[in-house]
Amino acid sequence: MRLSALACAAMIVASTATAAVASASPPKCAELSGVLDADQTCRIQATDPAYSLDLAYPVDYPEQQAVFDYVKQTRDGFLNVAKAPGMHLTPYELDTTAREFSSAVPPRGTRSLVLKTFQDVGGARPQTFYRSFSWDEGYRKPITIDTLFREGAAPFPVLLPIVAAELQKQSGQPVSIPPSVGLDPQKYQNFAILDDSLIFFFGQGEMLPESAGAVEVTVPRGPIDAMIA
Repeated sequence: MRLSALACAAMIVASTATAAVASASPPKCAELSGVLDADQTCRIQATDPAYSLDLAYPVDYPEQQAVFDYVKQTRDGFLNVAKAPGMHLTPYELDTTAREFSSAVPPRGTRSLVLKTFQDVGGARPQTFYRSFSWDEGYRKPITIDTLFREGAAPFPVLLPIVAAELQKQSGQPVSIPPSVGLDPQKYQNFAILDDSLIFFFGQGEMLPESAGAVEVTVPRGPIDAMIA
């Protein structure tokens, strides 16, 4: 009887732990001192003589935890700098906005979320940078630059001249991107997937000199479609 009682107790503990995991709540907007809008956008705002911050992100994106963690890290990092001892010549500023994209190209659809952040913490110039998330609706898993293309494909030699030509068109002047930069997969890690194109987002200093600012480039799917996984 003693063995049965122990076994029963173990089963109860295991069942309780399983139920706790199953019922774990997703991260909440309120945990970031944010306010949830009717459109399911979490807005986090704070003002102080030394700084102001305004972040917004959708809470219904599939990778809720990953998005929450990134927004929290961005907010906390900014506040650590903004609240450090010392006077600011001007108030520090942080603004994060969100854009969503989708694709319905068979055999499965995708969703992409792009967060764009403007940050001014008193450096030589403000910084603008991106963080994107893409989601495979069919396989229910994230899509990264490492999984976007088929194994063995070589998309970056195709992408580089397209990106360079588009940036030259945007700037109205010659653009030279060294192969060590333009062929680096990690330079393309922030992207959105659409039915007829991919959009790549480059923060300051990632693809062009910092003085050029942040840029985005739309690449038609045609030249690379056969390489997309």
